[in-house]
Formats: sequence, structure tokens, C-alpha cells
Amino acid sequence: MRVIKLLIVGAALLVATGVASAANVTAKITKINPKTDAITLSDGKVFTLPEGIEAESLKVGQTVDVTYSGSGLKLKASKVHVVK
Repeated sequence: MRVIKLLIVGAALLVATGVASAANVTAKITKINPKTDAITLSDGKVFTLPEGIEAESLKVGQTVDVTYSGSGLKLKASKVHVVK
């Protein structure tokens, strides 16, 4: 019984670690799509903005630091910070 509990806890930790992984990128905004709440950066990556950050609050040309998850064409920002 104890071994089963340890295996379950270990599996839960592996899943939590995979879900929590995030990446960062710093680049200039080259395009803003207010309809889809998405921004395109100078590196070509397109990010869907998180709740609470409206596309209209950002400007083309601003340098931003984006914390995100996902890969390929499905990148979801969790934080967007304007770099001054």
C-alpha cells in the first residue's frame, strides 16, 4: 500500500512539473490583433494574451518580456511585461 502511495505522489509531481514549465522571450511587438487578443513579436512568434491584459494596452514597437507556455502555433502568454 505504501509503495502505491509513493508511486501516485511521484506521478503527480511529474505531471505538475510538466504543466508548470514555462519559457520567456524578450522582443519587440511587430503586430497586434485586438480581435483575437494576440501579439506578434519580432522573432515571428504569436502569443495569445492572458485574461487581464488587453491587446489595446500594448503598442507596436514596444519591447516586451513574455512568459509563456505551449509550442508551435499555440503559444499562450501568462505574463507580459513592457521593458523600458
